[in-house]
Amino acid sequence: MTYQITLPCHKVATIQNTDIDVKLVHQQLQFNYIGLHNAPIHERYQLCQVPFDAESSSVFLGDGFQMLSQCRGTLTQVEEIGRCPDNNSSYRIYGQNDPKRFYNTLVIEEADSFVLFGFTSCHRFAGYFEIEETEQGRVIAAYIDGEHTYPQDWTNSELESVAVLEADSLANLYQQYAELIQANHPPRPHVRSEAPVGWCSWYAYYAEVTQDNVIQNLDAMRGDLEPLEWVLLDDGYQAFMGDWLDPSDKFSSGVKELIQEIKRKGKRPAIWLAPFIAQPESIVFRQHPDWFVKTEHGDLLKAEDITYGGWRCTPWYILDTSNPEVQDHLTRVLRTMREEWGVELFKLDANYWGTLKGVRYQSGVTGVQAYRMGMQAIADGVGDGWILGCNAPMWPSLGTVDAMRVSDDVERHPERFRQIALETFYRSWQHRQLWQIDPDCITLVSLPNQGTERQYYDFHRTVVLASGGLMLSGDPLPELTPFATQTWQKLMVRQKHSQAAASFRSLSMNHAFLSLSEKNDLHCLFNYDDAPFTMTLTSSSPVHWYDYWTGERLTEEKLQVLEIALDAGLSSRAIVTA
Repeated sequence: MTYQITLPCHKVATIQNTDIDVKLVHQQLQFNYIGLHNAPIHERYQLCQVPFDAESSSVFLGDGFQMLSQCRGTLTQVEEIGRCPDNNSSYRIYGQNDPKRFYNTLVIEEADSFVLFGFTSCHRFAGYFEIEETEQGRVIAAYIDGEHTYPQDWTNSELESVAVLEADSLANLYQQYAELIQANHPPRPHVRSEAPVGWCSWYAYYAEVTQDNVIQNLDAMRGDLEPLEWVLLDDGYQAFMGDWLDPSDKFSSGVKELIQEIKRKGKRPAIWLAPFIAQPESIVFRQHPDWFVKTEHGDLLKAEDITYGGWRCTPWYILDTSNPEVQDHLTRVLRTMREEWGVELFKLDANYWGTLKGVRYQSGVTGVQAYRMGMQAIADGVGDGWILGCNAPMWPSLGTVDAMRVSDDVERHPERFRQIALETFYRSWQHRQLWQIDPDCITLVSLPNQGTERQYYDFHRTVVLASGGLMLSGDPLPELTPFATQTWQKLMVRQKHSQAAASFRSLSMNHAFLSLSEKNDLHCLFNYDDAPFTMTLTSSSPVHWYDYWTGERLTEEKLQVLEIALDAGLSSRAIVTA
């Protein structure tokens, strides 16, 4: 039996599935399973559908299941923003020839308003939308991935919740949406804390980092660089993937002693780990093969068999976080780092792999649910420390991290700068609402094997200026140029005045606005394409206009309107009023 519910935005949701019950509560549809049979819930289980009444030329933005996947475009032309879409040949979350899925959120920009279709919860099932043609016309259908679990194995009958919202601005739209998500997934304590500012070892030394490298950079965090408070030891310190408490030979004094040295120098230590994976040479894998996810045939599941296999030290095997022994193990590792070593921030990488589908210790537990079990075990060990998610499944991480990487890895290359700018800006509404955003490290110094031109570093620093999230240098600090040092001084001024993300007024992401103080407004302008263009900026009263980076006054007299030209190609401007 088909029935319909009229939503607060006046759109009508149609429910065709007789095995689910739905209630409209606080602008969202809450779904529960009421079926009497015990047939498995497949990966394309429809909850509802809503008419798609926008023009075919309307611009949309669709999120992905994992960090590296986002897309935008129109019905006839879709552009993948992320380097690794969910359905590409590496990730294989769904088939390359299957209908396009928009996980978590789909936003449509219409002539005079914005419409958002969004899942407001992700406790057990990943949710996504598809645009479909039906006999009644074009619709947006909401689905969950049931992972072929059996309802009688579930701990409760709750599915997930969906909202359809409409507003006259992106800021209002996302504010409504964030409040609904927060009600289902209360944010962690540090979501509103002062954002970490510091240095990360990865983009200076990658996996070849040594104890001496860290000490040299720690010693450089003086004078103009004194405000860099955090030191993040990234991948490369561990003996094997999976053995996070056992250092490699490059850290002869031990990681614990290095952490203590960081604290003695007055800095705050942070560390990287990939908690849900292990390589076959690791102690944890060799001693506890029963702790890992299996295939339906009883073999141990290798990541490469069903998805991207990992960037090094492969094959990766996946810890079964539905197993209480594994949960205890994760808690012990993180508690040791937090309480005995003194680590204050934990960058958790490869989190997506914790959601992989397979046979687990507990039946009826989905990959999403198992991942959240693992994150809770980690939180139990971390205590009052920070949790930063990276390479993570987006909505399954709701309420489990204090901060979240929202873009791909930075590279000193214009195309990657463009990519991570769009990835960051399309998720910047999440900042200090769901988690603090991490736009990845700031790289302003060329390396012998990786570098670009000054104009692209200009673009990159303006992206960070607009973002307002975590600010970690990825450069070797002893080699910072005057340009890089001056950039850090200006970034710290911005951070002192406001830690909010600048807001965008359209999905073009050309103009970001932020009120820094009662007297100062910041405008960040971006051109991602080949053609130059001019943008008109306005103020509520006549003001002086300045270039943010150089301090140059752009107008002799106070003006209410200013026109700014952006060059062709990847370019940006940062303008501040006074």
